[in-house]
Amino acid sequence: MDNTSLADILKLDVPDRLRLVQAIWDSIAEAPESVPLTDEERAVLDRRLEDYYRDPHAGSPWSDVRARILRRA
Repeated sequence: MDNTSLADILKLDVPDRLRLVQAIWDSIAEAPESVPLTDEERAVLDRRLEDYYRDPHAGSPWSDVRARILRRA
């Protein structure tokens, strides 16, 4: 890691910080096996996946969910 400090990062404008966060997140997503899950987290994910397989149309599309969230704000 180079000598970039948190203070230096916080001096960046918001769009640049968002790009940095996205780059960090993308690098983590490339190696999902490096993010450990607890047994409880794994059980929750397994249940949700089973629910999806039982009825893949039970949920709402992102556009509907987003619209509901934005109406609350």
